[in-house]
This record gives sequence, C-alpha cells and structure tokens, in this order.
Amino acid sequence: MSGETPIVVNQGDGRVLCAFGEEVVILLDSEQTGGRLTMWIESTPPGGGPPLHFHINDDETFHVLEGRIAFFQNSKWDEVGPGASCFVPRGQVHTFKNTGQETARMLISTAPGGFDVFFTRAAEEFAKPGAPDMARVMGVAAEHGIHFLKEGARS
Repeated sequence: MSGETPIVVNQGDGRVLCAFGEEVVILLDSEQTGGRLTMWIESTPPGGGPPLHFHINDDETFHVLEGRIAFFQNSKWDEVGPGASCFVPRGQVHTFKNTGQETARMLISTAPGGFDVFFTRAAEEFAKPGAPDMARVMGVAAEHGIHFLKEGARS
C-alpha cells in the first residue's frame, strides 16, 4: 500500500511481536501508511520498560490505555494512568516504566514510519534459542536511529 488509501484495522488483526520482555501488536506499519507513521499497542509487565534512549528520526506519542506508567522526559519522571498521553520529539532522551502491579497497555505511534521494521528485526533476535545477541540488537537499533544510553543513566 502507498499510504494514499484509508485503512481500517479491526481488533485481532494486528501483527504480534515479542522482544525486550514486551508484547507489541503492530496495528499500522510503515508500508501501510506510505512511511508516514507506525502505530502499535504495547503490553509492558510490572517493572518493565526500555532503557533510557533517544530517536534520531522519530517523534513518539504514547497514550496509556491500562495501568500506571512513569515517563522520564525533560530530566524528570511523571507518573500517569489511563487516559494520559505523552509526546516525545525526536532527539529527546526518554524512557518509561510500568509502575503498577499489573500489565500496562499503551497505544504508541512514531512518525515517520519505520519502527515496525526495527521491532520486527529485534523480535527475530529474541525468538532465537538461548539469550538474544544484544550487541546485534543494539546494532539494529542504531541502524534505525534508536540509541540506548547506559543503563545506570536511567534513574
């Protein structure tokens, strides 16, 4: 698809991927949207969330559907619940963490599209027997303009 045709994605029609201990359901991928955006639902277990990172190419928008999420952006943490949204422009260091006792769910999008390609490649590494090759995963992330900071810098 070129992104010039309206698209409807029904519940259950998304593509399920697993990596980093999280399940992602890709609703709209970059091919469907002509590269304009990627949209997915992310399920994060209690205490889960990515390391501190930034995107060179992507603006990222989060909308909390279920659970409690703490967002780190602008050098501070903000804890929010269902109905809250967070926008992070490209280049800004950020992360999030599920601070609740249950799995949290968020509707997330990046613009332009392409995050689906990164997550698909990362999920392939996590699906291999044994521990994933994290150096390879970080290399894939860098190819897609996603740069992780040292874990200790996350606080």
